[in-house]
Amino acid sequence: MARQLARWSRLPTISSLQDEMNRMIDRFFREWDMEPGAIEAGTWAPPVDLSESDDKIFVKAELPGIDPHDINISVQGNTLMLNGEKKEEKEEKGKNYYCIERRYGKFSRTIDLPSSVNPDRVNAEYRNGVLEITMEKKEAARPKQIPIKTE
Repeated sequence: MARQLARWSRLPTISSLQDEMNRMIDRFFREWDMEPGAIEAGTWAPPVDLSESDDKIFVKAELPGIDPHDINISVQGNTLMLNGEKKEEKEEKGKNYYCIERRYGKFSRTIDLPSSVNPDRVNAEYRNGVLEITMEKKEAARPKQIPIKTE
């Protein structure tokens, strides 16, 4: 049985190509946890690790090149808010060249915490580009061990 080639008369339109490009860009930014307009607006969300123990919650945020004085941390109920601004300027001079680069941008991250924390017992430390936040849980949020009575 011989197969015949069919002529495809429908060529993709420019609008379908644009739609496919938009979908591809949206997927890219979703994978990097960025909003599609974030690059143009100069904003970004730093990557964060969240863990907890029986009495504390730990957060590590990667904020390389940011002055700790440009970082704001606040806790309200079960929400941790990190925001600030990156201001970086790099200048290079050579015999035959001069190069200066500037990177600026605001960042913001809101994290829903697994339980309430005591806002008076929050500590933050910035070391080697990593912000480490330790928050003590409120007494009511801590698990209580129940002993089992035996006869």
